[in-house]
Amino acid sequence: MNWELYKLAALIAAYVLGSIPTSVWFGKIFYKIDLRDYGSGNAGATNALRVFGNKAGALVLLLDALKGFGAISLSYFFVGSFASENFMVIYQLILGSMALIGHVFPLFAHFRGGKGIATLVGIAVAMFPLAVLICLTVFLAVFLPTRYVSLGSMSAAIAFPLVVFFVLQSNLTAEIIFAIAVAVFVPFTHIKNIKRLLKGEENKLVFRKKGLADSMNKA
Repeated sequence: MNWELYKLAALIAAYVLGSIPTSVWFGKIFYKIDLRDYGSGNAGATNALRVFGNKAGALVLLLDALKGFGAISLSYFFVGSFASENFMVIYQLILGSMALIGHVFPLFAHFRGGKGIATLVGIAVAMFPLAVLICLTVFLAVFLPTRYVSLGSMSAAIAFPLVVFFVLQSNLTAEIIFAIAVAVFVPFTHIKNIKRLLKGEENKLVFRKKGLADSMNKA
């Protein structure tokens, strides 16, 4: 069996999976709008919460996270075909990265996607469940008093490599590099948010049963 060919196909599948624009399709199907034209203009779970409301936003968050988790799960079709555990971890992280790229640059939404935080969480849950719990605590510690999702996300991302290295004590180079990449990637995708935070113009997230789309439909 040509494992390498199947592994390449799985990488393509991971990108296609990540490219499913959950929030965009959700808005077009149920509200007849493009989420990217409202709120922050971002096709992510946070903007979905703001525009669609709690329930719909939570569903988008879950589905986006499942894209990352599902991409990692593709690696289990090839268990036993890797030379070592480290090679399997490397492949899993590449799968997750392909899904993340798909979410940020979705094939099915003109390559205009979200920041990838929910998908990244799905990847981390599959690979580093304990680290996710610790970083979630960091996120909540920042988010709850400030209501800034962006600030909480960046704080959790920066804490992530520290948790992987010092708490999990990972000695796998691929995991450490990935964790550091996360700490760089998340703030990079939040440059506009950082500028708004410095100006005091960043939007706070307020949970509502109904979002902006509901009020538009009634108008």
